[in-house]
Amino acid sequence: MRPTIIPAMFLSASIAQAEVPHVAVDIAPVHSLVAQVMKGAGTPDLIMRPGASPHHYALRPSEAAALSEADLVVWMGEGLTPWLGSTIDKLSGEARSIELLEADGTRLLPFREGIGFDLGDHDDEAEHDNHDEHNDDEHGDHEAHDHAGDVDPHAWLDPQNARHWLTLIAAELSELDPENATLYQTNASHGADQIMAVEQEIAARLAALEEVPFLLQHDAYHYFEEAFDIPAAAAISLGDAARPGPARIAALRDLIAAHGITCVLTEPQFDPKLATSLVTDNLQTGILDPMGSAYEPGAELYASLMLGLADGFAACSR
Repeated sequence: MRPTIIPAMFLSASIAQAEVPHVAVDIAPVHSLVAQVMKGAGTPDLIMRPGASPHHYALRPSEAAALSEADLVVWMGEGLTPWLGSTIDKLSGEARSIELLEADGTRLLPFREGIGFDLGDHDDEAEHDNHDEHNDDEHGDHEAHDHAGDVDPHAWLDPQNARHWLTLIAAELSELDPENATLYQTNASHGADQIMAVEQEIAARLAALEEVPFLLQHDAYHYFEEAFDIPAAAAISLGDAARPGPARIAALRDLIAAHGITCVLTEPQFDPKLATSLVTDNLQTGILDPMGSAYEPGAELYASLMLGLADGFAACSR
């Protein structure tokens, strides 16, 4: 019998494919960024079901298996998923990890406090070039709320961060999989260009919103507001999404009357009637989906999520 001869081009391709790292990612928006970088080489595993709360989550067996098989775990950090750090240590002890909120160059913003937001002063912004100094500065004067002074973990809503993370992800994958390094770097560059195009489209959609005061049901959009210069007037619930007390509701009603606020933006997991009934029955409503629960997970989700947010915010200008 004649021996089977496998052409070298097919052999090298199969070897390269076999060496593609297993990558596990916590939330759908970040999974989308990783999927962009890995396009043409492999597909990352999404650990959390879209639409589930990142703060409290029980892994399914398939999700735990993906973590245990991972060569690389990409996650936001304990500020968003406080349960995941110990789970990674237990299930993915040998894997590399990119904790994006701890990564150098990530632009961080603090949780906001008080009733009305004043975003005119941008001194609270900081890049994560020195995390310890950043935390010390922010914890100094913010003690009125459990989360006050802590880093807001919704940092994927800043497209500048998303573009930066594409580079970090490509660099880590290139070390793990040198044969596909050029592909990863090229994909990251193309992904960054696509995000810049999305930014331009969002800016155009939100142009009419600059002078329209609006209310958030949940203060999760500080990064998006800063990126596109559309500061919210206030939020019904602060960063922890806890139900507001009577004093806060009364203060919000006064603020709505004083500033002529006519619109409140809610999220899919919240009942919009709760927001309007808590504050006033005369508010127009829009829907924001910061986790991308309405979209199919994959490389295109991040752009869809951001454009969807723009449409949600734009509802307040109609």
